[in-house]
Amino acid sequence: MREIPAALAEHLARPTTTLAHGWRLTRKDGIVLGFTDHDAPLAFAGTVFEAATGLSASEAEATLGLAATTAEVEGALSSAAIGEADIRAGRFDGAKVEVFVVDWQDPASHLLLDVAELGEVKYGETGFAAELRGRTASLDRVRGRLYRRRCDAVFGDQRCRFPAHEPPFTIEVAIAGVESEAVLVAGDLGGNPGRFGQGRAVFVDGAAAGLAAEIVTAATTGLGTTRLGLADPPEAAFEPGDRLRLTEGCDRRFSTCRDRFGNHANFRGFPHIPGGDHVFSIAKSDGVHDGAPVMP
Repeated sequence: MREIPAALAEHLARPTTTLAHGWRLTRKDGIVLGFTDHDAPLAFAGTVFEAATGLSASEAEATLGLAATTAEVEGALSSAAIGEADIRAGRFDGAKVEVFVVDWQDPASHLLLDVAELGEVKYGETGFAAELRGRTASLDRVRGRLYRRRCDAVFGDQRCRFPAHEPPFTIEVAIAGVESEAVLVAGDLGGNPGRFGQGRAVFVDGAAAGLAAEIVTAATTGLGTTRLGLADPPEAAFEPGDRLRLTEGCDRRFSTCRDRFGNHANFRGFPHIPGGDHVFSIAKSDGVHDGAPVMP
Protein backbone atom coordinates (compact mmCIF):
# COMPACT_ATOMS: atom_id res chain seq x y z
CA MET A 1 0.00 0.00 0.00
CA ARG A 2 1.30 3.45 -0.92
CA GLU A 3 2.05 5.59 2.14
CA ILE A 4 0.86 9.19 1.81
CA PRO A 5 2.88 11.82 3.71
CA ALA A 6 0.96 13.16 6.69
CA ALA A 7 0.92 16.78 5.45
CA LEU A 8 -0.40 15.75 2.05
CA ALA A 9 -2.98 13.41 3.61
CA GLU A 10 -4.26 16.26 5.76
CA HIS A 11 -4.46 18.49 2.69
CA LEU A 12 -6.43 15.85 0.75
CA ALA A 13 -8.97 15.66 3.58
CA ARG A 14 -9.92 19.31 3.15
CA PRO A 15 -13.01 20.37 1.15
CA THR A 16 -10.79 22.13 -1.40
CA THR A 17 -7.28 21.29 -2.56
CA THR A 18 -4.42 23.04 -4.32
CA LEU A 19 -2.88 20.18 -6.24
CA ALA A 20 -0.79 20.06 -9.40
CA HIS A 21 1.03 17.39 -11.36
CA GLY A 22 4.74 17.20 -11.99
CA TRP A 23 6.72 15.12 -14.45
CA ARG A 24 10.43 14.45 -14.09
CA LEU A 25 12.09 13.14 -17.25
CA THR A 26 15.47 11.45 -17.10
CA ARG A 27 16.80 10.97 -20.61
CA LYS A 28 19.14 8.15 -21.52
CA ASP A 29 21.97 10.66 -21.91
CA GLY A 30 21.57 11.61 -18.23
CA ILE A 31 19.83 14.97 -18.69
CA VAL A 32 17.05 15.54 -16.11
CA LEU A 33 14.10 17.82 -16.90
CA GLY A 34 11.12 18.79 -14.73
CA PHE A 35 7.70 20.02 -15.89
CA THR A 36 4.45 20.91 -14.14
CA ASP A 37 0.92 21.86 -15.17
CA HIS A 38 0.92 24.59 -12.50
CA ASP A 39 1.25 28.21 -13.63
CA ALA A 40 4.49 28.83 -11.69
CA PRO A 41 7.71 26.81 -11.28
CA LEU A 42 7.80 24.35 -8.38
CA ALA A 43 10.90 22.99 -6.63
CA PHE A 44 10.71 19.65 -4.83
CA ALA A 45 12.34 16.21 -4.85
CA GLY A 46 15.64 17.84 -5.81
CA THR A 47 14.30 19.13 -9.13
CA VAL A 48 12.90 22.42 -10.43
CA PHE A 49 9.68 21.71 -12.34
CA GLU A 50 9.21 24.23 -15.13
CA ALA A 51 5.82 25.87 -15.60
CA ALA A 52 4.07 27.26 -18.68
CA THR A 53 5.06 24.25 -20.77
CA GLY A 54 1.53 23.42 -21.83
CA LEU A 55 1.88 19.91 -20.49
CA SER A 56 -1.31 18.10 -19.54
CA ALA A 57 -2.00 14.48 -18.65
CA SER A 58 -4.76 12.26 -19.95
CA GLU A 59 -6.83 10.04 -17.71
CA ALA A 60 -5.08 6.78 -16.91
CA GLU A 61 -7.05 3.61 -16.30
CA ALA A 62 -5.59 1.38 -13.58
CA THR A 63 -6.78 -2.14 -12.86
CA LEU A 64 -5.78 -4.94 -10.54
CA GLY A 65 -3.58 -7.64 -12.00
CA LEU A 66 -0.68 -7.61 -14.46
CA ALA A 67 -2.41 -6.04 -17.45
CA ALA A 68 -0.20 -3.46 -19.17
CA THR A 69 -1.30 0.12 -18.42
CA THR A 70 -0.52 3.26 -20.39
CA ALA A 71 -1.24 6.96 -20.13
CA GLU A 72 -0.43 9.96 -22.26
CA VAL A 73 1.01 13.41 -21.72
CA GLU A 74 0.46 16.21 -24.18
CA GLY A 75 2.10 19.57 -24.59
CA ALA A 76 3.00 22.49 -26.77
CA LEU A 77 6.50 23.00 -28.11
CA SER A 78 6.85 26.08 -25.91
CA SER A 79 9.52 24.87 -23.50
CA ALA A 80 13.13 25.68 -24.27
CA ALA A 81 13.97 22.22 -22.91
CA ILE A 82 11.71 20.43 -25.42
CA GLY A 83 12.61 21.22 -28.99
CA GLU A 84 11.17 19.70 -32.13
CA ALA A 85 14.68 18.82 -33.33
CA ASP A 86 15.39 16.83 -30.15
CA ILE A 87 12.07 14.97 -30.42
CA ARG A 88 12.68 14.13 -34.08
CA ALA A 89 16.23 13.05 -33.26
CA GLY A 90 14.93 10.59 -30.65
CA ARG A 91 16.62 12.15 -27.62
CA PHE A 92 13.47 11.60 -25.55
CA ASP A 93 12.83 8.00 -26.66
CA GLY A 94 12.86 5.56 -23.75
CA ALA A 95 13.28 8.29 -21.13
CA LYS A 96 12.34 7.51 -17.53
CA VAL A 97 9.30 9.48 -16.40
CA GLU A 98 8.35 10.00 -12.75
CA VAL A 99 4.84 11.32 -12.15
CA PHE A 100 4.17 13.37 -9.00
CA VAL A 101 1.19 15.01 -7.36
CA VAL A 102 2.12 18.07 -5.32
CA ASP A 103 0.48 20.73 -3.19
CA TRP A 104 1.60 23.85 -5.03
CA GLN A 105 1.18 25.96 -1.88
CA ASP A 106 3.53 23.60 -0.01
CA PRO A 107 5.74 21.76 -2.54
CA ALA A 108 7.35 19.75 0.26
CA SER A 109 4.02 17.87 0.38
CA HIS A 110 4.28 15.70 -2.70
CA LEU A 111 3.82 12.07 -3.63
CA LEU A 112 5.36 9.91 -6.35
CA LEU A 113 2.40 8.38 -8.19
CA ASP A 114 4.06 6.32 -10.88
CA VAL A 115 7.28 5.56 -12.72
CA ALA A 116 6.95 5.00 -16.44
CA GLU A 117 8.93 4.91 -19.66
CA LEU A 118 8.40 7.35 -22.48
CA GLY A 119 7.10 5.37 -25.43
CA GLU A 120 5.94 6.58 -28.81
CA VAL A 121 6.19 10.34 -29.29
CA LYS A 122 3.92 11.93 -31.89
CA TYR A 123 4.43 15.52 -32.91
CA GLY A 124 2.79 18.08 -35.14
CA GLU A 125 3.28 21.69 -36.09
CA THR A 126 2.53 23.14 -32.65
CA GLY A 127 2.62 20.29 -30.14
CA PHE A 128 3.37 16.71 -29.25
CA ALA A 129 1.83 13.73 -27.45
CA ALA A 130 3.94 11.15 -25.62
CA GLU A 131 2.84 7.71 -24.46
CA LEU A 132 3.74 6.76 -20.89
CA ARG A 133 4.27 3.02 -20.50
CA GLY A 134 3.92 1.64 -16.99
CA ARG A 135 6.15 -0.99 -15.46
CA THR A 136 3.68 -3.75 -16.38
CA ALA A 137 4.16 -2.88 -20.06
CA SER A 138 7.55 -4.61 -19.87
CA LEU A 139 5.69 -7.90 -19.37
CA ASP A 140 4.46 -7.65 -22.97
CA ARG A 141 8.00 -7.71 -24.36
CA VAL A 142 9.29 -10.86 -25.96
CA ARG A 143 11.99 -12.44 -23.83
CA GLY A 144 14.20 -15.46 -24.15
CA ARG A 145 16.23 -16.78 -27.06
CA LEU A 146 15.36 -18.24 -30.43
CA TYR A 147 17.13 -21.25 -31.84
CA ARG A 148 18.58 -20.11 -35.14
CA ARG A 149 21.77 -20.45 -37.07
CA ARG A 150 23.04 -16.89 -36.72
CA CYS A 151 24.35 -15.32 -33.53
CA ASP A 152 21.84 -13.33 -31.47
CA ALA A 153 24.41 -11.31 -29.50
CA VAL A 154 25.16 -7.66 -30.18
CA PHE A 155 28.64 -7.31 -31.64
CA GLY A 156 30.98 -6.36 -28.80
CA ASP A 157 28.53 -6.80 -25.90
CA GLN A 158 29.03 -8.92 -22.77
CA ARG A 159 27.77 -12.04 -24.49
CA CYS A 160 29.92 -11.55 -27.58
CA ARG A 161 33.02 -10.69 -25.50
CA PHE A 162 34.89 -9.37 -28.53
CA PRO A 163 36.76 -6.03 -28.07
CA ALA A 164 34.77 -4.36 -30.84
CA HIS A 165 34.98 -0.91 -29.23
CA GLU A 166 38.77 -0.81 -29.33
CA PRO A 167 41.06 0.10 -32.26
CA PRO A 168 41.28 -0.98 -35.02
CA PHE A 169 37.68 -2.22 -34.88
CA THR A 170 36.43 1.23 -33.82
CA ILE A 171 37.83 4.40 -35.36
CA GLU A 172 36.96 8.11 -35.50
CA VAL A 173 36.56 9.99 -38.78
CA ALA A 174 35.35 13.42 -39.88
CA ILE A 175 32.27 14.03 -42.00
CA ALA A 176 33.26 15.44 -45.39
CA GLY A 177 29.77 15.78 -46.86
CA VAL A 178 26.11 15.03 -46.25
CA GLU A 179 23.70 13.29 -48.62
CA SER A 180 20.17 11.96 -48.27
CA GLU A 181 20.40 9.04 -45.81
CA ALA A 182 24.18 8.96 -46.21
CA VAL A 183 27.32 10.77 -45.17
CA LEU A 184 30.71 11.11 -46.82
CA VAL A 185 33.73 10.68 -44.57
CA ALA A 186 37.34 11.50 -45.27
CA GLY A 187 39.69 8.69 -46.32
CA ASP A 188 39.17 5.11 -47.39
CA LEU A 189 38.80 3.61 -43.90
CA GLY A 190 42.05 1.70 -44.04
CA GLY A 191 41.49 0.45 -47.58
CA ASN A 192 38.68 -1.88 -46.54
CA PRO A 193 35.51 0.18 -46.02
CA GLY A 194 33.28 -2.86 -46.48
CA ARG A 195 34.16 -4.09 -43.00
CA PHE A 196 31.98 -1.29 -41.57
CA GLY A 197 28.89 -2.49 -43.40
CA GLN A 198 26.21 -3.54 -40.85
CA GLY A 199 28.22 -1.61 -38.29
CA ARG A 200 27.34 1.41 -36.17
CA ALA A 201 28.05 5.13 -36.45
CA VAL A 202 27.90 7.35 -33.35
CA PHE A 203 27.99 11.14 -33.71
CA VAL A 204 30.72 12.45 -31.41
CA ASP A 205 30.04 16.18 -31.63
CA GLY A 206 27.84 18.71 -33.40
CA ALA A 207 24.06 18.98 -33.24
CA ALA A 208 23.67 15.19 -33.36
CA ALA A 209 26.20 14.45 -30.59
CA GLY A 210 25.36 11.22 -28.76
CA LEU A 211 22.97 9.93 -31.43
CA ALA A 212 23.68 6.84 -33.50
CA ALA A 213 22.65 5.09 -36.70
CA GLU A 214 23.22 1.70 -38.26
CA ILE A 215 25.55 1.57 -41.26
CA VAL A 216 23.92 -0.23 -44.20
CA THR A 217 26.66 0.14 -46.80
CA ALA A 218 30.20 1.50 -46.90
CA ALA A 219 32.08 2.05 -50.17
CA THR A 220 34.77 4.38 -51.47
CA THR A 221 33.79 7.10 -53.94
CA GLY A 222 37.15 7.28 -55.72
CA LEU A 223 37.47 10.93 -54.70
CA GLY A 224 39.28 10.43 -51.42
CA THR A 225 36.11 9.85 -49.43
CA THR A 226 33.93 6.94 -48.35
CA ARG A 227 30.14 6.94 -48.60
CA LEU A 228 28.30 5.49 -45.59
CA GLY A 229 24.66 4.61 -46.19
CA LEU A 230 22.75 5.00 -42.91
CA ALA A 231 19.53 3.33 -41.78
CA ASP A 232 17.21 5.88 -40.11
CA PRO A 233 19.80 8.66 -39.72
CA PRO A 234 18.99 11.05 -36.85
CA GLU A 235 16.94 14.08 -37.79
CA ALA A 236 19.55 16.48 -36.52
CA ALA A 237 21.58 19.08 -38.36
CA PHE A 238 24.90 17.24 -38.58
CA GLU A 239 27.32 18.83 -41.03
CA PRO A 240 30.84 18.58 -42.46
CA GLY A 241 33.50 18.70 -39.79
CA ASP A 242 31.47 16.76 -37.22
CA ARG A 243 33.18 13.58 -36.06
CA LEU A 244 31.83 10.05 -36.24
CA ARG A 245 32.85 7.00 -34.22
CA LEU A 246 32.58 3.97 -36.50
CA THR A 247 32.42 0.37 -35.28
CA GLU A 248 32.88 -2.56 -37.62
CA GLY A 249 29.89 -4.68 -38.52
CA CYS A 250 29.29 -8.40 -38.18
CA ASP A 251 26.84 -10.45 -40.25
CA ARG A 252 26.51 -12.89 -37.31
CA ARG A 253 27.50 -15.95 -39.32
CA PHE A 254 29.60 -18.63 -37.65
CA SER A 255 32.14 -18.54 -40.47
CA THR A 256 32.58 -14.77 -40.01
CA CYS A 257 32.97 -15.12 -36.25
CA ARG A 258 35.57 -17.85 -36.70
CA ASP A 259 37.57 -16.68 -39.72
CA ARG A 260 37.39 -12.89 -39.41
CA PHE A 261 37.33 -12.32 -35.65
CA GLY A 262 38.56 -15.62 -34.19
CA ASN A 263 35.74 -15.42 -31.66
CA HIS A 264 33.93 -18.68 -32.46
CA ALA A 265 34.23 -19.87 -28.83
CA ASN A 266 31.74 -17.14 -27.91
CA PHE A 267 29.39 -17.64 -30.86
CA ARG A 268 25.80 -17.31 -29.63
CA GLY A 269 24.00 -19.07 -32.47
CA PHE A 270 23.31 -22.65 -33.49
CA PRO A 271 25.13 -23.12 -36.80
CA HIS A 272 24.51 -26.86 -37.03
CA ILE A 273 20.71 -26.73 -36.99
CA PRO A 274 19.53 -28.45 -40.18
CA GLY A 275 17.82 -26.21 -42.69
CA GLY A 276 14.25 -26.50 -43.91
CA ASP A 277 15.23 -28.41 -47.05
CA HIS A 278 16.84 -31.14 -44.95
CA VAL A 279 14.00 -31.32 -42.45
CA PHE A 280 11.33 -31.75 -45.11
CA SER A 281 13.40 -33.80 -47.56
CA ILE A 282 11.84 -37.11 -46.39
CA ALA A 283 8.25 -35.96 -46.87
CA LYS A 284 8.35 -36.20 -50.65
CA SER A 285 6.42 -38.35 -53.09
CA ASP A 286 9.45 -39.67 -54.93
CA GLY A 287 8.54 -43.37 -54.87
CA VAL A 288 11.35 -44.11 -52.43
CA HIS A 289 10.12 -42.71 -49.12
CA ASP A 290 7.02 -44.79 -48.36
CA GLY A 291 6.53 -43.81 -44.73
CA ALA A 292 8.76 -46.58 -43.32
CA PRO A 293 11.20 -45.66 -40.51
CA VAL A 294 14.27 -43.85 -41.74
CA MET A 295 17.35 -45.85 -40.85
CA PRO A 296 20.61 -44.03 -40.08
